[in-house]
Amino acid sequence: MNETGSGYGRRGRAHTLVPWAFAAFAVAGLLYAVPHWRNPVHWVSTNDAYVVGNVITLTAQTDGTVVEIRTENTREVKVGEVLVKLDKTRAALALEEARAVLADAVREVVGLFRKAEKDRQAIVVANATLTRLEHDLVRYRRAVAEEAIPARLVQNTEDRIRELSATIELTTMELQIAESRISGTRVQTHPAVLRSAAVVRQRYLELVRNEIRAPVGGIISRRKVQLGDLVKPGTPLLAIVPLDDVWVEANLKETQIAGVRPGASAEVEVDTLTGARLYHGTVEGVHPGTGSVFALLPPENAAGNFVHIVERVPVRIRLSSAELKAHPLSQGLSAEISIHLEGPLDPGPAPELNGNAYHTAVYESELAGVDGDIAKIIADNMRRVPVSNAPR
Repeated sequence: MNETGSGYGRRGRAHTLVPWAFAAFAVAGLLYAVPHWRNPVHWVSTNDAYVVGNVITLTAQTDGTVVEIRTENTREVKVGEVLVKLDKTRAALALEEARAVLADAVREVVGLFRKAEKDRQAIVVANATLTRLEHDLVRYRRAVAEEAIPARLVQNTEDRIRELSATIELTTMELQIAESRISGTRVQTHPAVLRSAAVVRQRYLELVRNEIRAPVGGIISRRKVQLGDLVKPGTPLLAIVPLDDVWVEANLKETQIAGVRPGASAEVEVDTLTGARLYHGTVEGVHPGTGSVFALLPPENAAGNFVHIVERVPVRIRLSSAELKAHPLSQGLSAEISIHLEGPLDPGPAPELNGNAYHTAVYESELAGVDGDIAKIIADNMRRVPVSNAPR
C-alpha cells in the first residue's frame, strides 16, 4: 500500500510540473521575442557603434614662453576664457618698434607733400623771374640798337634766361617725381603709412595672442603644455571637448544598409547606461565608403588569394539635443543602436554646422583699440600738413 501511494505521489508531481515547464518556455520565448521582433523586417541593429564628437585642439599662435596655466584636464571652461599665458616682453618691444617705424613713415610722407609744395612754389617764382627777364631782354635789345647800353648786358640776360629755363625744367621733373609718390593719396592713406600701420596691427595681434583663450566651451583634455615651455605657432597645447555636440557612428554591415535613409528614426542605448536610459536620434547620413576604403593601408583584393569579408559602412546618427543637454555623453562610449527602416523620414539639417564646434567669435575683437592707437600716432607726427595734401 505504501508503494502504491508513493508511486501515485510521483506521478502526481510529474503531471503538476508539465504546465509549469510549458509556462517557463513560453515566458522565455516571449522575453527573447519582445526585443527582437522588430529587427528582421522593420529595424536594423548593431552593437558596433560609438559616441563620437569634435575634439578642438588648441595651439599656440605666436612665439613665447609659458608663464601661467589656468586650466587642467577634466575642467570645464567657457568661451573666451584665458587658458594659457605667454611672456609678453618680446611682443611688447616689437610693438614699440613698429610704432616708431610708423611715426617715421608719417614724417617721411609729410616731407614728400611739403617737398612737392615747395617745388610748385619754386616753379611759380622761377616763371615770374623768367617773364621779367624776357621783358628786360626786349628793352635791352632796343637800347643796344640806340647804343644806350652795352651789348654784353643783352648777352648776360640771354644767358640768365637759358639758365632759369633749365632750372624750371629740372624743378618740374622733381615735382613730377614727388607727385608720383603722393598722387591720389593723403598722409593717412599713403602706401608707406599703410604698410607701417599693418606692421603695428601685426605686432599688436601678437601681443594680444600671448593670452590663449578658449574658442569654444567644453571639457579640457590632453593637456601637454607645461610651465616654462617655449612654444611656437602651431605647437599643440591642449584639447577642448564640447559635450553638447556629439553624435553616434554606427558601423552597419553592408547587408543591412539597403533600407537606411537620412531622416530615419533611431534608438540608442549606451553601454554605461544600459537599461537605465534610451536616447532617440535621427540618421543624418551614410558615409560614402566602407571603413576599409579610408584605412591607412587599404586592402588590395586583386593580389593573392581572396577571402570574402562582410564590410561595414559607417552611419551617422544625430542625437536629441534636449536629451543630450539633460544627460551629456562622453566621447568613445560604446552603444547599441536600432534604426527604423519603414518609419517616416525627418531629415532636418544634416549635419548641423551651426554648433559651437563650427564657429567662434573669440578672435573677431582681437584688434579692438589698435586703430585708435594708429590714428593717434599719425596725428601726433603730421603736425601741420600743407593745403595741397588733398588728392590730386
